Amino acid sequence: MYFSIIVPVYNRPEEMREFLESLSRSDYQTPFEVVVVEDGSGIPCREVVEHYSAKLNLSYYFKPNSGPGDSRNFGMEKAIGDYFLIFDSDCLIPPHYLSVVDSELKKDYVDCFGGPDAAHDSFSDVQKAINFAMTSIITTGGIRGGSETVDKFQPRSFNMGLSRKAFEASKGFGDIHPGEDPDLSIRLWEMGFRTRLFAKAFVFHKRRIDWGKFYKQVNKFGKARPILDSWYPKYAKLAFFAPTVFILGIPISLLLAGVGIWHFAFVYLLYFAFAFLLSASQNSFRIGLYSVVAIAIQFYGYGTGFLKSFYNVRLLKRRPELVFPELFFKR
Repeated sequence: MYFSIIVPVYNRPEEMREFLESLSRSDYQTPFEVVVVEDGSGIPCREVVEHYSAKLNLSYYFKPNSGPGDSRNFGMEKAIGDYFLIFDSDCLIPPHYLSVVDSELKKDYVDCFGGPDAAHDSFSDVQKAINFAMTSIITTGGIRGGSETVDKFQPRSFNMGLSRKAFEASKGFGDIHPGEDPDLSIRLWEMGFRTRLFAKAFVFHKRRIDWGKFYKQVNKFGKARPILDSWYPKYAKLAFFAPTVFILGIPISLLLAGVGIWHFAFVYLLYFAFAFLLSASQNSFRIGLYSVVAIAIQFYGYGTGFLKSFYNVRLLKRRPELVFPELFFKR
């Protein structure tokens, strides 16, 4: 047994059905196992897992709710493979995925890797627009969209690989969420492990969220970053301030426009026009419009969350667990 696929799930049996169906179509010829960890769900997916037990080598565990990071750790402790492949339950796995990962590991082995995400044809227009905002090179999602120019890639836990050796050395994911994946990556770097992007090992990340949920998600992302920077200051970057600077620049540019200085407002107009044209050319006119909305929410949510967290954690030196208890799971 080489690969053990780890997937936590919470109250989403139909999502798990789609996930397992996609895995059942894998072209990978070597046996692998799938470990499903039910994280205290009130709507369990046991029957769905049992339905696919004839097609896949499945293990199912039910545990009290303690968050996705701890559930992934639980799954890796139960797994029997040498290398763990970690997914979110709202992912669809392309048939070639395991074969690509196997090839990449044989070509240039690393103990931790990450892959990008893409939008499936079956996704709704809103899902495709959010995917564009989260992955496009012109937004904060540039790295997650597949950029290979970064020297230290930070895998995201919706599509991540981790060796048993690295898991046992690091003890896996911490209590913060979101932010548990970059936290793990940095701890691995500190221990001498290497991470890498597998650009062709993409998944279709469905993200079953609406505009309100998307705002809450990116706002939490923004809050998590200054916390991580306070833990690992040598990995902090000025680029992390970009969304906050972006949103603070909008009212300033409008005030300047009111006194006849239009240059800055025109730059913002050009940016959103370019984002619309890029998304529309890749998708459709409607998705292009939705993408502008998604990008605006992304920058505002992340930027305000970052600013609030930076003020409280970096400037006032307050304990993150007390200021933002919603970012930490208690085990």
